[in-house]
Amino acid sequence: MTDNNPSAHRDADRVVIFDTTLRDGEQSPGASMTFEEKLEVADILDELGVDIIEAGFPIASQGDFESVSEIAKRVKNATIAGLARAAAKDIDRCAEALRHARNARIHTFISTSPVHMKYKLQMEPEKVLEMIASSVSRARNHVADVEWSAEDGTRTEHDFLCRCVETAINAGATTINIPDTVGYATPQEYEALFRMVRERVPNADKAVFSVHCHDDLGLAVSNSLAGVRGGARQIECTINGIGERAGNAALEEVVMAMRTRPDALPYRTNIDAKLLTRASKLVSAVTSFPVQYNKAIVGRNAFAHESGIHQDGMLKNAHTYEIMTPESVGVSKTSLVMGKHSGRHAFKEKLKELGYELGENALEDAFKRFKDLADRKKLVYDEDIVALVDDEIVTANDHIKVAALTVIAGTAGPQTAALTLDIDGEKKTHQATGNGPVDAIFNAIKALAPHEAALELFQVHAVTEGTDAQAEVSVRLSEDGKSVTGRGADPDTLVASARAYVAALNKLIVKRAKTKPEAMKAG
Repeated sequence: MTDNNPSAHRDADRVVIFDTTLRDGEQSPGASMTFEEKLEVADILDELGVDIIEAGFPIASQGDFESVSEIAKRVKNATIAGLARAAAKDIDRCAEALRHARNARIHTFISTSPVHMKYKLQMEPEKVLEMIASSVSRARNHVADVEWSAEDGTRTEHDFLCRCVETAINAGATTINIPDTVGYATPQEYEALFRMVRERVPNADKAVFSVHCHDDLGLAVSNSLAGVRGGARQIECTINGIGERAGNAALEEVVMAMRTRPDALPYRTNIDAKLLTRASKLVSAVTSFPVQYNKAIVGRNAFAHESGIHQDGMLKNAHTYEIMTPESVGVSKTSLVMGKHSGRHAFKEKLKELGYELGENALEDAFKRFKDLADRKKLVYDEDIVALVDDEIVTANDHIKVAALTVIAGTAGPQTAALTLDIDGEKKTHQATGNGPVDAIFNAIKALAPHEAALELFQVHAVTEGTDAQAEVSVRLSEDGKSVTGRGADPDTLVASARAYVAALNKLIVKRAKTKPEAMKAG
C-alpha cells in the first residue's frame, strides 16, 4: 500500500471520479454480481480512468471481502476503496481487504441527521462526534487516505454538520463526503450547503469535498454538478446510474455534461469517454439491468433521430441536433463484417475492436457460439457479438447451464418442454407441460433444480432489427426477500428465456450463501 491520495494532487478545475458501481450499485434490488463479474467491472473501470473504485463493503460477507481483496491486488491505476461503518471491526476488516492495493482508501461513515441519530443509531450528538473522531483516527492508522461521510448529510442541522466535518478532518480525514442519501435536495440547496460548510469549517482547506447524490427526485446529476459549483471536487457515481431505490448519479452523464458544456461547467476529469458505452453494456450485462432506450449518453436512442425535421437537419449538418458525436462516447455505427465464413483470427480482432480481451478458453467458447449464431442468422451485427460475448462472460462460472431444449407449442395445449440442464457437470433431463411454452420451460427448470423463488419479471426485447434478431430476455426471481435478475440471449426466444431463468437461479444460489451486515447502510 502506498500513501498516494489521488484527490489531494489536483488543480483547481480537476474533478475526481469516485465510482461506487460495485458497492452502492450492487445494492440495487436484483443487481448482485458474482465474484468473476465484479473483477470484469473493476477492470473496465480502471481502463476507463476512474480515480477511485469503491470495491465493496468487506465486513458484509466473506464474498465481499474476497472480491475487494482480489480487486485490490489486480487493479493497476485506480485507488481502491472499501466501505466501513464507524466500528473498529469494520475498519480493521476493511484494511485487511485493502492491504495489497497499490493505493488504498478506507471510507467510513455515520449518520448525522436528527432523524437518523434518534431512530437508527439511538445516539446523542456528542456520542456521534466521539465515534467520528475514533473511527477516522483508527482508519488513518491503517492508511493515509481516509474518506468520511455524513450519512443523510442534507437533512443534518448545519451547526452540527460543521462540527462533524471539523472533527473528521482533525482526526485525519482527507476527503469529506456530504451525501444526499435520500435524494431530497435541490441543486440550489446542495450548492449552498457546500459553500456554507467550506466557509464555516476552519480546517476545510485540508480536505477534498465530495458529492454523493441519489436520484429519488431525478436530480442526482444536477445536484452532483451543483455540489461541484459549490466547491466539491469529487463526484461519487455509478455506471448507468444504478443503485438503491431510484439509483445514483450516472457517471457517464456527469462526465459528458462537464465535457460538453465547459462554458458553464469549467471542470475536467481523467475519464476516457470513448469507453463509456462499453462500460455501460458490461454493467448492464452482469447486473441484468437493461439500459432504457432513451437513457442519456448510453441509451440505444441517444443518437437516434426519427422526426422528419430532425433527420433533415442532421443530413445537412449533424450539429443541428447532436451536441456530442456518437464516437465521442464509443458508439460505432452498426456494421456487418462477420459471417459464417469468418475465421478465429478475424473474430478475435473484431472482439478487440469492440473492447473485449478474452482468455484462450473464453475466446474458444465465444467463437463456437459465434459460429453457431452465424449458421442460424443471415446477418451478424456488432450488437449480436456484444450480446453473445456478454452472455458468455456472465455464465462462464455458473453451476447450472442450459444444455438442450425442445419445445412443442401451438393452439392446442398444453405446451411441452423437454429440457436438459448441466448441473455441476452432470446432465439431467425433464419434460414438463405448462400454460404456454415459457411456463413449460420454467416448470421443467423447477423440476430439475427445485426452489421456491417467485417470478417477478419476464421481459423480452430484440438485440437488432429483423425477424431473425437475437432475443435478449430478462428474468427476475425473488426468494425470502432476496431479489436477483438474470439475462439470456439467443436467436430463439424460448432458449433465451431458459438461459435468463437459469442465470437468475445461479445468482440466487450465490445470494443464498451471502450473509448480510446489520441494517446499517451507507449514504
